[in-house]
Amino acid sequence: MDFQHRPGGKTGSGGVASASESNRDRRERLRQLALETIDINKDPYFMKNHLGSYECKLCLTLHNNEGSYLAHTQGKKHQTNLARRAAKEAKEAPAQPAPEKVKVEVKKFVKIGRPGYKVTKQRDPDTGQQSLLFQIDYPEVAEAIAPRHRFMSAYEQRIEPPDRRWQYLLLAAEPYETIAFKVPSREIDKGENRFWTHWNKETKQFFLQFHFKMEKILPPPSGPMPPMGVKRPPPLMGGMAPRPPPNDPMPPPPPGGMPMPPLPPGGQ
Repeated sequence: MDFQHRPGGKTGSGGVASASESNRDRRERLRQLALETIDINKDPYFMKNHLGSYECKLCLTLHNNEGSYLAHTQGKKHQTNLARRAAKEAKEAPAQPAPEKVKVEVKKFVKIGRPGYKVTKQRDPDTGQQSLLFQIDYPEVAEAIAPRHRFMSAYEQRIEPPDRRWQYLLLAAEPYETIAFKVPSREIDKGENRFWTHWNKETKQFFLQFHFKMEKILPPPSGPMPPMGVKRPPPLMGGMAPRPPPNDPMPPPPPGGMPMPPLPPGGQ
């Protein structure tokens, strides 16, 4: 408490504040803090009567102004009544049943081995695309089960060391074991009539065919091919043709301390 700047007080002349003065100052500080942080209109226990006074419907107390009511809400009586009201409401409230978790039935099958299969390599006569046709036999497939498939990267599997040149085609149908085929890691053409599957429920056979996309081939260099044993000249730089070598090139300089060899006749 600021004892120095009280009205009518001088430094060193005031006595010790009494308990009532300390409580009054504490309530004033709480009131100022409540006015800044609490919206009194949202308090469900705040009521203004016809006489202009303020009432607390929880504690049944009467207050002359809003500051007095806010100071009351910070007091022990109001806080105790709030705790009692919360405990009473929690006891009387009906127990809400916990929401039931959706149970997902896990299908369990006893694996009976690998299915029979047949792989056929084909090439489209029109486009030249390479394709693979898979025929998988599932004679003992479970009811209401359709075969599934997906492509797996070499970095997803844990059976072989990863190799970016290969990918894996997985096919599964209960109760058979999942089988995988190792195919080249090339882009798959999923255009119309380039990737299709068919499940024959009568013969219990699953068919899958896909085509590889055509790889881009670099165009051959323009111009006639040079004869055998002759290298193609380098491309022109700056639009100028390379300088032809001289007819009689000068011999290399001799090592230090040796005379210059004589030039051939007609060299000067």
